[in-house]
Amino acid sequence: MHIAVIGGGYVGLVSGACFAEFGIDVAVVETHPGRLAALRRGHIPIYEPGLDTLVADNFAAGRLTFGDDIAAAVQGAEAIFIAVGTPARRGDGHADLEYVYAAAKQIADAMTAYAVVVTKSTVPVGTGREVARIIREARPDLDFDIASNPEFLREGNAIDDFMKPDRVIIGIESDGADGGARAREIMKRLYRPLYLIETPIVFASLESAELIKYASNAFLAMKVTFANEMADLCEKTGADIHDIARGIGLDGRIGRKFLHPGPGFGGSCFPKDTLALVAIAREAGAPTRLIETTVAVNDARKVKLAERVIAACDGGILGKTVGVLGLTFKPETDDMREAPSVPILHTLDKAGAVIRVFDPAGMENARSLLPAGVFYCKDALDAASNADVLLVLTEWNEFRALSPVKLRQIMRGAAIVDLRNIYDPPAMRAAGFHYTSIGRA
Repeated sequence: MHIAVIGGGYVGLVSGACFAEFGIDVAVVETHPGRLAALRRGHIPIYEPGLDTLVADNFAAGRLTFGDDIAAAVQGAEAIFIAVGTPARRGDGHADLEYVYAAAKQIADAMTAYAVVVTKSTVPVGTGREVARIIREARPDLDFDIASNPEFLREGNAIDDFMKPDRVIIGIESDGADGGARAREIMKRLYRPLYLIETPIVFASLESAELIKYASNAFLAMKVTFANEMADLCEKTGADIHDIARGIGLDGRIGRKFLHPGPGFGGSCFPKDTLALVAIAREAGAPTRLIETTVAVNDARKVKLAERVIAACDGGILGKTVGVLGLTFKPETDDMREAPSVPILHTLDKAGAVIRVFDPAGMENARSLLPAGVFYCKDALDAASNADVLLVLTEWNEFRALSPVKLRQIMRGAAIVDLRNIYDPPAMRAAGFHYTSIGRA
């Protein structure tokens, strides 16, 4: 079986490599010259644990190829996946579908035989039908079907999420003569390895599949925001957010995931997808008030928590040194998109702080987003050295292992503001720190 994947970014590269691991021949189309050259050299342009080995193994086996010729890639393909970027459009929050529609036109020009054209990118309701219209308008002679197969890949855990998912969602256009039977059979064969391990495969309409992705991410974003608001309440009442999260998370109707408090959600999905869902709902005349509030509360939280750092310096941070552990929006990724570190560190910079940072993977991507005066350090201890206050922004495991005694020896001040709750409060206080975390005493 042969498929083509249009787009060699995060979703396209992970999906293509995993399909190749299933034993499928995959041609990834990447038109950016620098990225394509890197992929052909075996250099993975994104940070994702295990992806370099997966790509190298399948490239060496001949199941995974990279090129910029769409016509060659789609030749003989039974499915063509569109996996290009859909960034938030400036001004209104809608997903920018420029790249999706451009890919549809290129696919129409390149196709010579039947294939299922599948949107893998996160796209608003109605996009699949618009892609079908574009292809039919350009090539009325073509025989094809449209499907929606949204991805649910968590950065840092993407390979497991693809190979051992909670579910696979497939939306099929059923307007054709066979009611979508041919497309359904092709998609079933693509995911046969997951059928064998009894993964739930959910078939739905195009519109339902497109909306499922947004609804899932918006619901998880609400859980994160709810946990953060409960943490604020815990601080006022003397309760412990970790007890609260465990107590409600053990309820099977709620679940334990996404109830960890922090400085707000970020990354490439939650901020973009919540904004897009708000825009979709408003346009449809069915406003999503819960999601609108989630977006507003999350944005405000990032700036508000910078005030905790200033307060830890007795209300005055001018000229004080802030050591920062972690920059990326979560561990095991180099992704700085919508990371809470960006507004927090800009706020501290404006207040006159001297900022020293370390992140195991994200510093290169951070340079264009953070204030010009930030110092980039060689390791965590370097960032903490002579700091008046230490700020934890990302819960990388290597930060958890730092000795409180060693930190106290190398820091000038005794304040730690832990926005990820990675340290034990009694242990930090025993080491002589004025320790502040989220939602616990």
